[in-house]
Parts: sequence; structure tokens; C-alpha cells
Amino acid sequence: MGAYEALAASYDRLTNDVDYSQTVDFYKRILEKEGCTPRTAVDLACGTGSVALLLAQDGLQVTGVDMSEEMLTVACQKAQELEKAPVFVCQRLQELRLPRGVDLAVCALDSLDYILNPDDCREAIRRVYRVLNPGGIFIFDVNTPEKLQAMDGQVFLDEDDDVYCVWRGEFNENSNICSYGMDLFQRHGQVWKRSFEEHREYAYSQVQLMGFLRDAGFIGIKVYGDRRFEAPRPGEQRIYFSARKGTVHIKKK
Repeated sequence: MGAYEALAASYDRLTNDVDYSQTVDFYKRILEKEGCTPRTAVDLACGTGSVALLLAQDGLQVTGVDMSEEMLTVACQKAQELEKAPVFVCQRLQELRLPRGVDLAVCALDSLDYILNPDDCREAIRRVYRVLNPGGIFIFDVNTPEKLQAMDGQVFLDEDDDVYCVWRGEFNENSNICSYGMDLFQRHGQVWKRSFEEHREYAYSQVQLMGFLRDAGFIGIKVYGDRRFEAPRPGEQRIYFSARKGTVHIKKK
């Protein structure tokens, strides 16, 4: 079973410890430092739409993009009560196309790590650059290689009254990919249904991602520790990037 097919229905319950508002607040602080006041935004790999909804509640016109139809179904259900609801689109990031440009692009919770081919990741970043308006900002985070390598051999458990999830990490040094097999048990009435998903993340380095951003044309690239306006510390688990599209775009010959 593909990633997030079965998990989508229980994703929000299993990640109820994730404070999306803190992530969005950090985005706002970056935008303030950059002197950017966006009116439109795209939430890349938006999942069940938690970040997209917070951005929309702040008055932005938001598009949410994800490759999982199951996750987008949940996102649409969550957005029904919003007066200015996001528009959700099913796309792979390396095939990203939007009908019009946006002022802000965000990609939360190490979603770029799910692009397992570095060439595809480079293309995804190029696509983000193309959909940004001049002066637009791209903000994203990734798991560090140190974090993904440390997951090798680890076993994790998440549960509530109706969901039980066990996952095991394995890091392959040859492929530079961390895989975690996820056994998911979900209650359906008096019956528990078991499913299995495999999630995989590529361990992109800071230098590698900065190169992708520069190649795409981004300027003003900054790297932060986990929601801190400081350089990443040794052994940092998650790092944030921000980069800007110049106000004047000069085509390369």
C-alpha cells in the first residue's frame, strides 16, 4: 500500500502533538524579517491541509498541493466551514503547475525528503521558483541526515483509542534513504483493520539543497535551526530554509 493511503484517515489523530501554529508563526517571523506581505500562497505537500487552513484564516488566498488523493480528501472536509477556503490540487511537486503566480510557497514537515531522486527534488525546486511572483518567498524544512541516520533500527509507537501504529526505521547508507515500515491498526466499529505502509525519505544535506536553490535562481538563501533565527547546531534534527525570487529575472544564455 502506498504512503498515506490508509494513514490519511488517522493522520491528524496520530500527529495531534504537532503544533502547526508554531510553524506558521515562524513563517510569519521570516516574512516580517524579509519585508514581505504575501496575499497569495501555495502549501506544497499540504497533506490534510493543516498549514493551508491556518494561512487561509490569516486572509491569504491559498492553494494546497499534494500527491495523495486520500490526504486531500481529508483536507477538503476540514476546509468546508471556512469562508475563504483553500483550493486543493493533486500534483507531484516535480510536476508543479499553477494557473497564476503566488507570493509565498511553503513546504512543511520534511515533505521534500519524500522526493527520493535528487534530480526530481532539483526539478521541484525549479518549479517552485517558476510559480512564485517576483520578490516571492519559499520557506521549507527538512529532516537532517543526522536525524534520518539515527532512526536506523529504532521502533516507534503512536496510539489512541481507535488507532494503533507501530513503525520501524531502517537507514540504507548506499541509497541515502531512510525507510520506515508502518503497521497500522484502525478500529471500524467492533473490528480492527490492519494495513501496512512504507514511508521513505532521502537524506538531503544543507549544501545539496542550497545548490538546488541557487541553480533554480533563488537569492537571499538563509538556513535556520529548528524554528530559531540561528544557524543550525551540530546534531540539529530539523532545519529550515528561506529563499527569495528576485524582483528582476534575467534569463541565462
